[in-house]
Amino acid sequence: MSLPLLPYDEIFLNNYLQKITGKDISLKITDNSTTMLSLKMKKGNVHLRIHRIFLHASNDVILEIANFVKNTNAKTPLIRDFIKQNINYLNKKLPKKLSIKTQGEYYNLGDIYEKVNNEYFNGRITASITWGAKSPRYAVRKRTLGSYSSHTNTIRINPILDKKSVPRYFIEFIVYHEMLHADMGVKTKNGRRSVHSREFRRREKLFVNYEKAITWEKGKRRTANNG
Repeated sequence: MSLPLLPYDEIFLNNYLQKITGKDISLKITDNSTTMLSLKMKKGNVHLRIHRIFLHASNDVILEIANFVKNTNAKTPLIRDFIKQNINYLNKKLPKKLSIKTQGEYYNLGDIYEKVNNEYFNGRITASITWGAKSPRYAVRKRTLGSYSSHTNTIRINPILDKKSVPRYFIEFIVYHEMLHADMGVKTKNGRRSVHSREFRRREKLFVNYEKAITWEKGKRRTANNG
């Protein structure tokens, strides 16, 4: 049974599917156990509806969903097997909130969250925050440093950042980025979902250590690529 895996969130999965299919996708998470996966084309956009259990699917299953988006006649053995393996969960209400873990080995996300919330949002952000958990998908998704789920109102930070070598200002920046998602939501323009709108990018640059954080991240990427 694969459901205990750390779940995707809707925004991350929507962006991921758009990236690997090259299509404009509007993703809707449902609790409809009769129609587990369906899609419609509207004005050039793919309106994709999937059952909540797919938030816990392996990367191979997600890739098969992407292939289905590109070709609705494609075979879907992994999707069918995943549904069969998790049939017992279909009549149960899946947990909509992650267990919260703010204390890491080196950093306490609760302290960072409170500081960023007060300094940039006047304390109005109500989302929970937690370190993510390593899972079989950890290596695949390690480049995703943070995510925000509107379904659970939860910010999740990748535990790869919980290291002494990672500067606090960089973690504060990632937390700030995800809090912006919580504050601004997802905008729709001309039928397209915009997660990182022009206004989002403008506000993102208001972070006091924005340039410093971007420079540090680029340096780490160069080091990783050269390694």
